Amino acid sequence: MKRRSFVKGSLISGAAAAVAPTIAMAQPDKPPYVEHYDLRVYTFKDERQQKITEDFFRDVYVPMIKKQIYEPVGVFTELNPVGQTKLYVLVPYNTYVNYEVLNFRLETDKEYWANGAAFLNAPASDPAFERMDTSLLRAFMHMRMKQLPPREQRIFELRQYKSATEAAGKKKIEMFNDKGEIDIFKRLGFNPVFFGETIFGNDRPNLTYMVTFKDMEDKAAHWKAFVDDPEWKKISAVPEYADALLVSKITSTMLVPTSYSGI
Repeated sequence: MKRRSFVKGSLISGAAAAVAPTIAMAQPDKPPYVEHYDLRVYTFKDERQQKITEDFFRDVYVPMIKKQIYEPVGVFTELNPVGQTKLYVLVPYNTYVNYEVLNFRLETDKEYWANGAAFLNAPASDPAFERMDTSLLRAFMHMRMKQLPPREQRIFELRQYKSATEAAGKKKIEMFNDKGEIDIFKRLGFNPVFFGETIFGNDRPNLTYMVTFKDMEDKAAHWKAFVDDPEWKKISAVPEYADALLVSKITSTMLVPTSYSGI
């Protein structure tokens, strides 16, 4: 009887030892932690659609996120829209697990669905928006967490660098992470909010980041300082980091925060 117990215990211990490494590897977001960002862009055909969507984010979604995961939600309109403005929404998550947990909670929250019905249950014949593009981004290791800019008059620039290949995209990220490009942004006072690699979304591979200025004149002055910076010239002069090799398209969008934006 004792021998059977010993054999049984040995088998269980052996199995546990074999499974343990697998479990350890499966645990998400082991240190060092990096944030993830849900970036959404809503397109409208008229002011009515924009109002329904903004009412939802101001009165329902933003308060719910603060309550559920204690994160500020950035909500922005275009500085100089062509026609009806688009609405940009940035939702930070301190770990990827929180992204999954939050979506599960919202799906099962009756109060959320009731309060947000005008947006969430808008009829197909009269939708709350024409299109929603969404991307999930993973923060760069050299800036693993967002940095909130001062609460003052400010405009934001959302920039995206698209690459033709996965290898080129990784090489461009290397410039930010390992070669000091992020440090240049910080040193020159760009007040970067985040840098992220798009892991799900459109136009991959790409990287996306957000920087902050007082106004358009301030933006022009900062970018001139960046182009003239000796450290940037040194990095960009390396043949393997030439934009012609690494970047196929650059998109820049100027944004202003809404009155209820947390960023």
